[in-house]
Amino acid sequence: MLTQKNYLCYNEQASKEITYYLWYMLFFCKKEGSSMKELNLGKDKINKLILAFSIPCVISMLINSVYNIVDQIFIGKGVGTLGNAATNVIFPLVIIFNALAGLIGNGAAANLSLKLGENKKEEAAKSVGQAISLTILISIIVSIIAYIFLPQLVYLFGCTKSVYKYAVDYGRIIIIGAPFMLIYSSLSSIIRADGSPKYSMIMLVIGAIINIILDPIFIFGFNMGVQGGALATIIGQIVSFIIAILYLKRIKSVKLEKKDCKLDKDIFRILSLGLSSFITQATILVLFVFMNNIMTYLGAKTKFGADIPLSVYGVISKINSLYISTVLGISIGSQPIIGFNYGAGNELRVKETIKKILIINFTVGIIFNLVFLLFPRQIAGIFISANDPSYKLFMEFATLMCHSFLLVIALNALEMSTSIVIQSLGHVVKSTAVTFIRQIILLIPISLILAFALNKGIYGVLYAGCIADTLCFIITIFILRSEYKKLGVKELTDTYTEKHEEENTYKGKHVVITIAREYGSGGRFVGSLVSKKLGVPFYDKEIISLSAKKAGLSKEYVEMTDEKKKSASYENNNDDRLFIAETKVIEKLAKKESCVIVGRCADYILKDNKDTIKVFLYSDDESKVQRAVKYYGLDEKNALKQIKKINKERQKHYKFYTNREWTNQNNYDLSINVDKYGVEKTTDIICNFIK
Repeated sequence: MLTQKNYLCYNEQASKEITYYLWYMLFFCKKEGSSMKELNLGKDKINKLILAFSIPCVISMLINSVYNIVDQIFIGKGVGTLGNAATNVIFPLVIIFNALAGLIGNGAAANLSLKLGENKKEEAAKSVGQAISLTILISIIVSIIAYIFLPQLVYLFGCTKSVYKYAVDYGRIIIIGAPFMLIYSSLSSIIRADGSPKYSMIMLVIGAIINIILDPIFIFGFNMGVQGGALATIIGQIVSFIIAILYLKRIKSVKLEKKDCKLDKDIFRILSLGLSSFITQATILVLFVFMNNIMTYLGAKTKFGADIPLSVYGVISKINSLYISTVLGISIGSQPIIGFNYGAGNELRVKETIKKILIINFTVGIIFNLVFLLFPRQIAGIFISANDPSYKLFMEFATLMCHSFLLVIALNALEMSTSIVIQSLGHVVKSTAVTFIRQIILLIPISLILAFALNKGIYGVLYAGCIADTLCFIITIFILRSEYKKLGVKELTDTYTEKHEEENTYKGKHVVITIAREYGSGGRFVGSLVSKKLGVPFYDKEIISLSAKKAGLSKEYVEMTDEKKKSASYENNNDDRLFIAETKVIEKLAKKESCVIVGRCADYILKDNKDTIKVFLYSDDESKVQRAVKYYGLDEKNALKQIKKINKERQKHYKFYTNREWTNQNNYDLSINVDKYGVEKTTDIICNFIK
């Protein structure tokens, strides 16, 4: 629901940092004796794994929830309805700051993990240094702009005349602390990716505790009102900032130098990795502003006035954030379990994990749903003094909102769980679609229809919430059911390879043949014949589905990327996540069984494997054209031009990841002109060489 996404945009950064860290630990730290070894994702009980992975996520997300709730309680008790409304008006600025922190921090964390996985420590250090420089620069620029244009921004965010002074007073101080918040939020992503999640958590907890202690002192003791709440907030942020900066001296994975902080074109790669998070939060910012404005506009036409709906919407959202934190924490924590077992082909365990997180999340949803239905006045009463002049109307609107807008929030557990599950299976686009079905496709249109077309006013907006929840629930059932049905029999598991290891070796000996080939040389056909003659498996396109699962990408996306290498428009469209996943798959195959592997830089990946025979196949232009026209359907006129472009892209791809020349015969044990001997004879030459 919308309140869920308001909160998600604030906490999405933390959740994605945790996800990046978990994946980093799973795929890059195992070899270094990480404590993750204690958990076996493929064999341990699902309940045990869910607890182990989800609890840290839930705790981290709840920290921010409690942080904001306590802040809101003190402001509500000390200032009243207008104070609560003011914090809600300024909240879009907080979303913007966190969106920028996520853009840079999540991108840097992802790039750090990728470069460490490739053992490119200099590039990894550069991504950290550039992220720090860009965060400082952006935070200062954005804060100055926000400070100058704050009077105009608060009205854009749904402010009323009576709330204006409180919003500006609160906002100016929050903006002063924004650079500190932006920097420590961005660095917390990097700290987690560096393998120190506890440090990052302590940093957040200390800042939250300081804020909670100072809130009553400034608001009540010094009678500073909303300014006191804002001051307590930024002091906590400054302390968290100092703790984050101190970590840079003890960063473990890279050695930072001044030169690493110099900005250049590589920063765009970092930003591209964090772009998804930024776009998501930017979209939700629009939704938040829409709800603020429609609450004040339509509320002004009722007995509640403009300020009470704006205030109630903000405080109820804060309590609802506890529900969202729990469900998202459990779902995000399950990502490594689902992804690992899906990649390993253990799809029965994937199904079991999905069932259990759905049961847990629906249980949580039902509990919160009942709390909102049965105790709306008690919830709202936490945020307002009984002596407040607007107390009665505040309580009435809060009860109305809980009994309409939040009427069926338990159903949201399915949407949140499904979005994370589908993302874990590699379907990023579909996951994003699920996330936005309610807000983009359902909530806003239904709100506008009920409020204006059917003349239901603010009551129409409130009931649009539960209608959108119900429709989204029904749509999500079909989406999840479709994905669930696709989970069939496992494709590649340790059990399978161990069982068939002996029969997949050449006469009891372990041998892996890698075949690099020019496009149109017949190399793939030669590779398949070699595998048949030796009686070992053949891997070419099969690596796509295995790598897609390992990388957490959809098979369709990987196939599309693979196809781009065969088009004239492809310009070295490298995907590091995919290459790392292919590396893991190829290393696993080479370790477990004798086989033939075609392409994908396998000769370089297995260069230190003593059991590997590395082959390069080529042919003259005339033969390549004949094969390409006959077998691949190329137009004969343009065939040679296309072949040269494809081979050029293969050469660029190989150079990018290996820093070696693709056609250099010193890289291979055998380099054969297929035209000279023919496909059959070339196959015999390779087999005889192995014998």
